[in-house]
This record gives sequence, C-alpha cells and structure tokens, in this order.
Amino acid sequence: MTSKLFNQKRYKLQSLISLGKINPRVWRLSEEQILQALRAKGYDVQKIKKMKYLQHQVCISYWDTKGGVCSGFFSYRIFERWQSAVEKLVYACNSLYEMHSLSKLIEYEFTHYPYPGEIQAAISETIEACTCQLTELATYKRNSNLIAS
Repeated sequence: MTSKLFNQKRYKLQSLISLGKINPRVWRLSEEQILQALRAKGYDVQKIKKMKYLQHQVCISYWDTKGGVCSGFFSYRIFERWQSAVEKLVYACNSLYEMHSLSKLIEYEFTHYPYPGEIQAAISETIEACTCQLTELATYKRNSNLIAS
C-alpha cells in the first residue's frame, strides 16, 4: 500500500499552454492587435509583413518606421487575447478548489514568463474578484444548510 503512494507521480506545475488549458496556436490575431501589442512593448512597427504561429510563441516579421524589415519571436502573453483567455478560465471555476488550483498555475506563469504589467494586474484582479464571489457563495450555502437542519 505505501509503495503505491511513493510511486505515484507528483503533480508538476506547467504553463497553461503545456497543460492544454489555452491553445493560442489556433488564434488568428488581427494586424491591429499585433501592432498595438508590439508598440506597447516599445517596438517601432509600421506594418506587419508575415506571421507564423508556433506552439508557445508567434514569429512576426514587420517593417519598422525607417522602412527596414525586422523579425522576432514574441510570447502570446503580450496580447490582450491572452488576458481574455486566462480570464475565461478564471470565470469557469465553479469551486474554491478549482480556483485555488488555477491560481497556483497562474502564479507559476507570473514567475516563469514575462507578462506586461497591466495584463498581470487585470488577471490578478479577476482572480481576486472571483475568489471573493466563490467564498461568499460557499458561506451562503453553508449557512443555509445550517438553518435547514
């Protein structure tokens, strides 16, 4: 019996992409979304030349304001679409247990991957608000069960 406990794999934290929670490879970001995200990161982008969606990042070639062609690999985490996808996961949590598990994954994300400050703050606020709502709901259910019995 005890040997089974020691042989079980322990839960390992991974990124939201690796766990299959978010699949940005199927996204089709508009040129305006890409321009906005790259400009927010401080890049001098005039127009997008080419994009290639990879599993964990997107490769973007673009013309800068001086007319030169530049390219780079960019994390999906810089796009507002990522923020929406993470917030959708948060809203889908139906219990405090689910919220706690997702919060741990998102904490892992924040420590291991660069997030723009405003996106990180918005996700944190969403987690906090939903956790409060779930806590209130659990308290209400517990109190109504006590009254009924």
